[in-house]
Amino acid sequence: MVEHTPNIQLFDVRFSYPGGHSQVLDIDKLTVEPGEQIALIGSTGAGKSTLLKLLDGRLLGWSGRAEVLGRALSPRRPQPRRWQADVGLVFQDFSLIERATVFDNVRIGRLGRTEHRHLSLIGRFTDRDALAVETAIRDVGLEDLAEQRVDRLSGGQRQRVGVARCLAQEPRILLADEPVSNLDPASAETVLCVLKECAASRGATLIISSHQPKMVREFVERVIGLKQGRIVFDRPVGALTPGDLTGLYGWQVADVAA
Repeated sequence: MVEHTPNIQLFDVRFSYPGGHSQVLDIDKLTVEPGEQIALIGSTGAGKSTLLKLLDGRLLGWSGRAEVLGRALSPRRPQPRRWQADVGLVFQDFSLIERATVFDNVRIGRLGRTEHRHLSLIGRFTDRDALAVETAIRDVGLEDLAEQRVDRLSGGQRQRVGVARCLAQEPRILLADEPVSNLDPASAETVLCVLKECAASRGATLIISSHQPKMVREFVERVIGLKQGRIVFDRPVGALTPGDLTGLYGWQVADVAA
């Protein structure tokens, strides 16, 4: 019988930035199963981005126990490159090479996967790399713009390039750090739909951080509320109440389903 292992397990995780007087992360326990679609919500400074940084192996100096995809994370050193490709991150600020094409930006996502890294650094990729890039671009709906420079795209299109770059690395966990906070509502909805559908089609776990609970709830199954680094609630999205959000943000929410 194969033993079941969650994708993410955190126990007694604590973290403060150097010189800080309060915990940025103060998590007793968190478990995430394969394929779950989750929103991390909370005000600015709640610890959402710090938690994502921990999960993708970049955060150092924390205490406790953290396992991602069955591997123990180290609080003293970043994860080996061969591990990093399994966890993809979509950035809030796009983090694209503005003067490069959509295809070339997305191809950067293959650097963690290619078996011939020395060739990729001089612009030579394998047929498998090219297929992964083309598939990612098609899945975010930008195949007609593959040769377009990204500085000529709209904000929503640029963020879809960021999603495609992440998908090209074929991650098992897809993290998105405030991916729609800089977008208009229509573009934000498109990006969130792309994230949800692409994660589901690949069987990847999806975790989106956001301070817009009414928007992201339509694209996830589970909502985790963070406040001052603590998990104040963790429940299915259908069980989320106005009282949850009032306690989290400190203002009255008339109707969470509105």
